[in-house]
Amino acid sequence: MSGTDATPDPTAAEATYARPAQAGPSPAGPSQAGPSHAGSSSAVLAATGPSYAARTSARLAGGALRVFLVVAALFWLLPTLGLLLSSFLSPTDLNDGGWWQALTAPSRLTADNYERLLANDTITGSLLSTFAIAVPATLLVVTLGAFAGYAFAWLEFPGRDWLFLVVVGLLVVPVQVALIPVSELFGSIGLFETTAGVVLFHTAFGLPFAVFLLRNFFAEIPRELLEAARLDGAGELRLFARVVLPLGAPAIASLGIFQFLWVWNDMLVALVFADSAHPPVTVALQQQVRQFGNNIDVLAPGAFLSMAVPLVVFFAFQRQFVSGVMAGAIK
Repeated sequence: MSGTDATPDPTAAEATYARPAQAGPSPAGPSQAGPSHAGSSSAVLAATGPSYAARTSARLAGGALRVFLVVAALFWLLPTLGLLLSSFLSPTDLNDGGWWQALTAPSRLTADNYERLLANDTITGSLLSTFAIAVPATLLVVTLGAFAGYAFAWLEFPGRDWLFLVVVGLLVVPVQVALIPVSELFGSIGLFETTAGVVLFHTAFGLPFAVFLLRNFFAEIPRELLEAARLDGAGELRLFARVVLPLGAPAIASLGIFQFLWVWNDMLVALVFADSAHPPVTVALQQQVRQFGNNIDVLAPGAFLSMAVPLVVFFAFQRQFVSGVMAGAIK
């Protein structure tokens, strides 16, 4: 046997030492047993669920939150309840005590205040005037805001971004700044003290917020959906009517509720621009105040009637309003 034959081959040695590691599994050490044990423990905890103490504390926390919300809702509704009961009490009973006496003496409640109020032609006419202002102003803001929001979101035209910045900047312009110049403008074109002038004023000041809100909502619509509709041959108007409007219905409903409430409860713009012979309900109630008395028998039922209409509108579209708010929060 020669010396060359006795020389060990390094490649063969590496193969010899490598085979046992590849052929059989290595014994499990402490580091390998640890994860397996942790996995079994987590599986047991997941199967058994939280402890009784954890479940009890969670229930108590949920119950405390419900009690807090109920108490907060009662405090929030307390002025409304007081106004409602005051509207059914005579002026003499209101002067003798507060509205809470109706809770202890329900026999004092009467509908005479509402009968006198509805017999007042000024109040009934003011309700119709308020509807004539609030409904067109809401429809115009929603319609024009939806078209403009779609244009800013999905149409390409020169100066789009700069124009949108101008619209956003108009959000900070207060109404009081425009009262005098708009009054001069309306006086020169014959719109001062007209219903059309009040509607145009509310539309102009409601559009910046409408465009801002709807543009941000429409921009979250998937681009692939719009491109698929375009590939099917839909034009921009059909795309807007069949795809964008149904998807943006929650935001549009929320905007409509906000705009209607703002216009219905407005007094400053109506006091300046509305027809003094046919004022809105807020101005009409202010005009019913006597010189030497609080006139609560007129103000209480009138204020509750003017508040009842927005409440009916809100509860009628409550589902759409909540959907729009939640969709905006998620997006």
